[in-house]
Amino acid sequence: MRWLSVALIALILLLQYPLWLGKGGWLRVWDVDRQLQQQKDGNKKLEDRNAGLDAEVRDLKQGYDAIEELARFELGMIKQDEVFVQIPEKSFRDALPRKSASEKKQSPASH
Repeated sequence: MRWLSVALIALILLLQYPLWLGKGGWLRVWDVDRQLQQQKDGNKKLEDRNAGLDAEVRDLKQGYDAIEELARFELGMIKQDEVFVQIPEKSFRDALPRKSASEKKQSPASH
C-alpha cells in the first residue's frame, strides 16, 4: 500500500512537470502574455504617434496654414509687408552687470 501511494505521487509529479515547466506550460504562457501586453502598449504609443503625423501630413497637403506656421517658427520667415519685433526674454536692466557693495563704495562718482 505504501509503494502504491509513492508511485501515484511520483506519477502526479511527473504529469505536473510539463503543465508548469514544459514548452507550453503555465510559466511560459504567463511570460508570453506579459510580452504580448508590452507589445500592445508599444503599438498603442506608435499608433498615437502615427495618427499625429498623419494629421500633420493632411494639414500640409490641404492648406497653407501649417506650411506658414512651419516657415515662421522653424525658418524665421515673415510676410512681405510685415514688421518683425523681437522681445528679449530678459529686460535690459537685468542684462547689465551689477556692481558689488565694495565697488559702489570705491567708485569715483561717490567722492
